[in-house]
Amino acid sequence: MGGIASESRAGIRFRVEPRLVPPAKAARRLHLTASEFTKKAADLYRVGFPPPCPVTGYFDLVAIDVWQDRRSGLIAANDNSARVSTDSLRKRLEAIG
Repeated sequence: MGGIASESRAGIRFRVEPRLVPPAKAARRLHLTASEFTKKAADLYRVGFPPPCPVTGYFDLVAIDVWQDRRSGLIAANDNSARVSTDSLRKRLEAIG
């Protein structure tokens, strides 16, 4: 007795917080409506807002947070430590499969 039936009886064991989110959730991260986000997208990209994944069209919440930290001065514009950390994490996740 395996498969989906037994999985549904067991329930979800671990909550998964997605890192890539659809445009509406990226908008919410900026406290904008989806419509406002769409209208302001060109201006956001012009000031360095991270673009969506070319495959999924979803936005990386970590990249958005780093962008916001740099814009607010919490991370120096030339500080690459957050990028290195993100790259290291991405490589580790790829190695896991």
